[in-house]
Amino acid sequence: MPVESRSMTRVWATAFTLLAGAFLWRYSAGAPAPAGSDGLNPHPVQLRRPAQAPLSGTAELGRQIFFDPRLSAAGTMACATCHNPDHAFGPPDGLAARFGGAKGELQGNRAVPGLRYLYLVPNFSIGPDINEAENVNLNKMATQSAGLARAQKTVGDATSAVAMVPQGGLFWDGRVNTLEEQAKGPLLNPLEMANPDIGTVATKLRKAPYAASFVQLFGAGILQNPGLLVDEAMFAVARFQVEDVSFHPYSSKYDYWLEGKARLTPAEEHGLQLFEDKDKANCAGCHLDKPGRDGAPPLFTDFQYEGLGAPRNKELSVNKDPHYYDLGLCGPMRHDIAAQTQYCGMFRTPSLRNTATRKVFFHNGVYHTLEDVLAFYDFRDVQPEKVYSKGPDGKPRKFDDTPKAYLANMDVVDPPFDRKPGQAPAMTEQDMRDIIAFLGTLTDGDQAQGTLAVH
Repeated sequence: MPVESRSMTRVWATAFTLLAGAFLWRYSAGAPAPAGSDGLNPHPVQLRRPAQAPLSGTAELGRQIFFDPRLSAAGTMACATCHNPDHAFGPPDGLAARFGGAKGELQGNRAVPGLRYLYLVPNFSIGPDINEAENVNLNKMATQSAGLARAQKTVGDATSAVAMVPQGGLFWDGRVNTLEEQAKGPLLNPLEMANPDIGTVATKLRKAPYAASFVQLFGAGILQNPGLLVDEAMFAVARFQVEDVSFHPYSSKYDYWLEGKARLTPAEEHGLQLFEDKDKANCAGCHLDKPGRDGAPPLFTDFQYEGLGAPRNKELSVNKDPHYYDLGLCGPMRHDIAAQTQYCGMFRTPSLRNTATRKVFFHNGVYHTLEDVLAFYDFRDVQPEKVYSKGPDGKPRKFDDTPKAYLANMDVVDPPFDRKPGQAPAMTEQDMRDIIAFLGTLTDGDQAQGTLAVH
């Protein structure tokens, strides 16, 4: 039963990825039409949302595990500690990275990503097509892509995946493919829940008040098999994330606007236009904002990897070592494609849904406001002195968190990163304020928008 359950989860996830995810990052519903003067979507659609249903017994077990701090070494950290349900299952504060460890005193190396909408992230692959096959030789695929020119990514252009680019996978570096694997990672991470081994986690599960549920769901022998017990516990956490609609509610103002049930303010409307303008912000070149042909709501990501060159974050303890660099796909947490140096410094493009609820941005948590994020995009190339610290020569140290050997991996092709020093920034201050206003419409939970009267 347990093996079959995990297999069915993979089949279910694969089916949804193929039916919805593929359309979301490949399909563009024609040229973006400007919203009507009344703020309504001139071409409303019917979105397909996951059906609500009571949680299965397995998902209910996963819910209890998700909120249980006793599974950490310090006894104070649960999954929900970093992935707070009141903050779109993201971090509840502006810490660049969360603190964990055996005594809760050690700082992590990366900002905590949100868990919403992860159920449709495809498996990690390198190439233009979704590849669900197991035992894929990623190094072979990467080697075949070496030397291929990377196409420019602009709004409405679906050719950006023609070159063999990395895409999919979970965490900032895509090192695992399933929600089960992702849930297991923090349990053994010395900077997070800090358990020394699987046996320790299994002992805690046996003593948990919900231990009897394992026997009911997975059989009498489950408690005597530490590895299988932990695997089924993480499978339960995955089922919780799949079945509980709070992980994928699609209840933002933008969703209701797509359906013709909400009006954008003038600032939000202008922000959307800038978001989709390849000569301005060009956000939708990576953060796709159109629904799929089957009515699947947009996820605001193409799942691909980018080298943006976010500045080095002095708030991270690990960065006190001047020789330490987080190279994303090349390590230090991922190891299988470290030899593919053409990907060093690249991180997965996150969804922008609920981004206005976050207080920490980019993989290293270097920024704490959307204003700072937009300024980075606006000034990185035309006025780098506004983004990076100065070196000994008094000049800005552009891409100061990337070793010189990998600077060629940084994106200088996609607008607005195609500009040169001295050119005008892509966005004005008002433009950035309006884009932030639009980003606010991607926050879930404003149920009143779903019943807005349309006249």
